[in-house]
Amino acid sequence: MAITTTPHLNFRGDARAALEFYRSAFGGHLTVVAYGDFGMPKEAPDADKVVFGQVTADNGFRIMAYDVPGQSPAAAPAAATTREHGMTLTGERSFVSVRGETAEEVSALWDKLADGAAIVEEFGPSQWAPGFGMLTDRFGVTWILDVAVAYAG
Repeated sequence: MAITTTPHLNFRGDARAALEFYRSAFGGHLTVVAYGDFGMPKEAPDADKVVFGQVTADNGFRIMAYDVPGQSPAAAPAAATTREHGMTLTGERSFVSVRGETAEEVSALWDKLADGAAIVEEFGPSQWAPGFGMLTDRFGVTWILDVAVAYAG
């Protein structure tokens, strides 16, 4: 049996822009379906919002997103994620992790995601990997990018 895990991100009106940004960074195919495409009257306030969206790339990258419908209150914002003395301090419940095989390929992804992002820790060599970095993108999603290391064990 094969299983895949795909992060599913919740937005409040900017899921389409986020998915387009992620497709520009990772490549692949973008699928976006609006509430209006599923029968919501086109004049309804949320008809153009994303009910189902995903980016699927040949390199293995997958992410899904949608816009929370209606006037649902936003979750309380988490405290900004920071790194101090090699520790990650955060109030967020999750991050999106992207791991590649070489520093060059991961660095190229970092450069794209860093556009408009708050840098938590600059991408570069770390004690545990040839490349590691952490950022919160322009849509408020925190990403960890690192280079895979083969561990003996």
